[in-house]
Amino acid sequence: MQIRQRSTKRVRIEIMNMIDVIFFLLVYFMLSSLAMTKFNGMKVNLPKTTSQPGTIQQDVILTIQKNGELWANRKVVTLKTLGPELLIKMRQDPQGVVIINADKNANYGLIIHAMNAARAVGIRKFALASQTEKP
Repeated sequence: MQIRQRSTKRVRIEIMNMIDVIFFLLVYFMLSSLAMTKFNGMKVNLPKTTSQPGTIQQDVILTIQKNGELWANRKVVTLKTLGPELLIKMRQDPQGVVIINADKNANYGLIIHAMNAARAVGIRKFALASQTEKP
């Protein structure tokens, strides 16, 4: 009597489906991380420029609206409270940049006074925000 041996089939792992799932997970996490970014500035009418802006780490955004309101990262401040408020916000990175997001119709003197209040507490780096003009 002869005993038959079973023929063994080679097991194959199909990775195409796994690659699809991993790709969808990658896209999901990329899109969800973009949705988690926050913009700390207020909506103002920025002046236009033709040069391309560089990338700057957004430490503190100082918004100056055309009616004279001052905002530091979406918190209303006055010229008297601006210095201490910026000092608190710049505690983690004293060499950080304050981005001045001023309306193009804002009072120029107020912008200078705000910069002087920031300089009085030791902040030395400023960047002025602008919109890139579309050709």
